[in-house]
Amino acid sequence: MSAWAHVDARGRPHLLEEHLERVGELAGRFARRFQSEGFARLAGRWHDLGKYTVAFQNLIRRENGLEAHLEQEGPVGPRDHSTAGALHAREVLGGELGTPLAFVIAGHHAGLANAEALADRLQQEPRQRLYAQVLSRPVPEALLRAEGTLVLPEFLATRPSSPRELKAWRRRVEVWTRMLFSALCDADFLDTEAFFNAERAALRGESPAIPMLRDRLSRHLEALGERVRAQGPLSEVNRVRAEVLEACLSKAAERPGVFSLTVPTGGGKTLASMAFALEHAARHGLERVVVAIPFTSIIEQNAAVYAEALGGDAVLEHHSGGDPERETARNRVAAENWDRPVVVTTTAQLFDSLFANRPGACRKLHRLAGSVIVLDEAQTLPPGLLAPILDVLRTLVSDHGASVVICTATQPALGQRPGLAEGFEQVREILPDPREAFRRLRRVRVRWPAEDGPWTPERLAEELAGESSVLAIVHRRDDARRTCEALDARLGDTRTIHLSALMCPAHRSDVLEKVRVRRARGESVRLVATQLVEAGVDLDFPVVYRALGGLDALAQAAGRCNREGRLDGLGELRVFLSSTEPPPGVPSTALGVTRELLGANPELELFEPSTFAAYFKRLYGSKSLDAKGIQEQRERLRFRETAERFQLIEDGWSAPLVVPYGESPAWVVELEREGPSRDRLRWLQRYTVNVSRRQRDDWLARGCARWVAETVVVLGEGLGAAYDERLGLVPERVGTWSPTALLVDG
Repeated sequence: MSAWAHVDARGRPHLLEEHLERVGELAGRFARRFQSEGFARLAGRWHDLGKYTVAFQNLIRRENGLEAHLEQEGPVGPRDHSTAGALHAREVLGGELGTPLAFVIAGHHAGLANAEALADRLQQEPRQRLYAQVLSRPVPEALLRAEGTLVLPEFLATRPSSPRELKAWRRRVEVWTRMLFSALCDADFLDTEAFFNAERAALRGESPAIPMLRDRLSRHLEALGERVRAQGPLSEVNRVRAEVLEACLSKAAERPGVFSLTVPTGGGKTLASMAFALEHAARHGLERVVVAIPFTSIIEQNAAVYAEALGGDAVLEHHSGGDPERETARNRVAAENWDRPVVVTTTAQLFDSLFANRPGACRKLHRLAGSVIVLDEAQTLPPGLLAPILDVLRTLVSDHGASVVICTATQPALGQRPGLAEGFEQVREILPDPREAFRRLRRVRVRWPAEDGPWTPERLAEELAGESSVLAIVHRRDDARRTCEALDARLGDTRTIHLSALMCPAHRSDVLEKVRVRRARGESVRLVATQLVEAGVDLDFPVVYRALGGLDALAQAAGRCNREGRLDGLGELRVFLSSTEPPPGVPSTALGVTRELLGANPELELFEPSTFAAYFKRLYGSKSLDAKGIQEQRERLRFRETAERFQLIEDGWSAPLVVPYGESPAWVVELEREGPSRDRLRWLQRYTVNVSRRQRDDWLARGCARWVAETVVVLGEGLGAAYDERLGLVPERVGTWSPTALLVDG
């Protein structure tokens, strides 16, 4: 009787030997990029050896369908089909070579475990008996043996000679194990999908190759250039953009490694960085470009720019807040394993995956081998996680054939130095002279705070009332609301526009579009916002007020001032001392560093690259760069603990609340009627505001909010007054009934 790996609802079997061979072949192909084809092939052949037991074969013949083979944590049972392969890897290959494969095989359903948990599992007598049962079955000998002599990849072959080198070597082993795990999980998913759902598998069609995309971008850029030249003599901005592009194409010939692209706002870095990445990849045989952006507000616009230049068949836009109407079936399956030549994703998605332990999250990681990773706005990387982040990036470059591009106008100090041992050994700047580019694109002067004490929202409103078009950026959501209310009282109208995270994303998008339309018509606009407006939001004001904060935040605020260079002279960034403090953590620390630098030099030059080098050195020097102790966990091969500790965006304090804006009531009704679905939940994300978890729990207890379909929490019906069409959620109004809710028909 042939052993089965799976069986579908019609009773059609997926033969186990065929599955193991195919997964081994796929995994080996994926791992070829990092010199590990033989290891990955064995992982594929051995991952489901436990399915050869009589108990599992009886089970799968009784319980057909995909769920029958999924393992569950807990006592040993017939569904345990991964332990046997893990034990076999240790038995055949020994401890040093077999242990990484044991991690990979044992975790291909439950996830990569902590080292001590894996050791305990493999020592359990009932699980060892399962392995013995497998060996007693008629398993093909070709599946059980390791062909040839396996040795560690070249990048792990040099033995450490000191305790420090040993720790670094173990972290490289940890990354290698993750990459093997990714190769196995993706191969297993793909072969299983091909059996159960051939139609879905067919959506994973071929994508254009990197050289073709390079040529597409070249033609697109040439067409853009022709349109600009047809409008008359080149402006200074367009001359700088052309020089930035030329520098990117020239530098792309250099060997893979770590590069920086220090381009001021307006310098055309979106397309120039892609031009570098594609040219670099084409010249060096790399297979993919991954662009990681910290702000979802600019992912969609950048992805649209890339899709226009390269074609929609080449670009994958992968983030949780995407518009469901823009997502195709092909994009959805490609997002599972980043099987596109150009991937545009969030910084959080990239790094949370790199430190994850679950199969679904890790499945895509092998695609980073032999890729160009573009870190846009890299200054936003959290200092408390900087050591593990840089260490993993260094390993991807040194061991897995990747190149990294650090792309920002406010270049952080990420080179190796005392206090930053995990920094990059060499960072090659792409522009010949960033300082000259900043000088030529200077469009803003900075007015530092006067010695008149901190400004209250009322004092700020007094200043703003004297400007016809102005943007003010404040520390906190409550500051934004109080400033708007003070302006209302002073001006006698409610035309001032408010923007903060107490407004849901759909609401913020509508407001930003209204601002753009009014500015394009030449109308006066007063906008009061929190820092969410600072990066990736395409706004242009002649004057910007910004509460004193980190220098990187001030530079981002300056990017909303005279952005298009349309003023006869310079725009003005007016920095003021706020009567409130920025949020705790990095924003608060960054404010302290800025104060130190201003104390030493009251005429600090904000747009000088050396200013940011000094700023980031102080910022990183004031914080633990491994605040969660993640490096030690990695050295101990504690994968589960590492995943639990690493979280790029700390949001444990907050909880989502669906608010009554736009189409959200209709989507809530559909969720209640039809139940949860991917599209319904993604649509509702556009109508969600994050509030403190304690606050939301209180509202639930008071009946001011309720669970819907045990999935989302919605602001209670009749409480529409708590969500203001201008200010968004007003927490103190929660519990106040909307007047319209008290009306009775008839």
